[in-house]
Amino acid sequence: MSDAAQPTATEVRAAAEAVKAAIDRHLAAIENRTGEDDPEVFAAFDALASAAEHYDELLYDAYDEVTPFEVPAGDSLPAYAGPENPGAISVFVRRDYTIADPQRLITQADRVTDDVTGVGAGVNAAIGVLFGEYEPDEIASRHKEFGLEEGDSTLWVSAARPTEPGEWLSAPFDQADPELIICRFDVSSVYDDELEALDPER
Repeated sequence: MSDAAQPTATEVRAAAEAVKAAIDRHLAAIENRTGEDDPEVFAAFDALASAAEHYDELLYDAYDEVTPFEVPAGDSLPAYAGPENPGAISVFVRRDYTIADPQRLITQADRVTDDVTGVGAGVNAAIGVLFGEYEPDEIASRHKEFGLEEGDSTLWVSAARPTEPGEWLSAPFDQADPELIICRFDVSSVYDDELEALDPER
């Protein structure tokens, strides 16, 4: 594209603002949907995809840069196939941590028990002690104290059938069916990068 035809900075900024507005519209449509096939949600999704694509094109033409994100096609995720009124739910949580300071991890565990400083004990023993002593949510809120660095995390709420005590303990994650997910919440630094791309002044 020639210099004369390149988008102006104002046009690129306007496209970025359009993406922000499309995100707000998409979220509002989801929050107010009347059913799993609400046309307002699909329309807002398509508008978001279109706005993001337009912004990406202008950004590339004006600055030879691209966005680090894309809105996936609507059929890339399975449609919800579970009951409208489930009799039970299952909550699946995954949190990843990097062991940034093994010695701090061991020291914190040593405050709970002396076993981690015994012969052959180390990081694995310390992890067992800490996760046995503290709830996962407390470890998440105090991860730096334990020498851990947060990675990605996700929480799935899935429709389920009522089960008997101990019924699924031998294979607890076999029922994590994407088609039964009622809602899902992801946390990742990649989303922070995407927001910074939309609003560099954040």
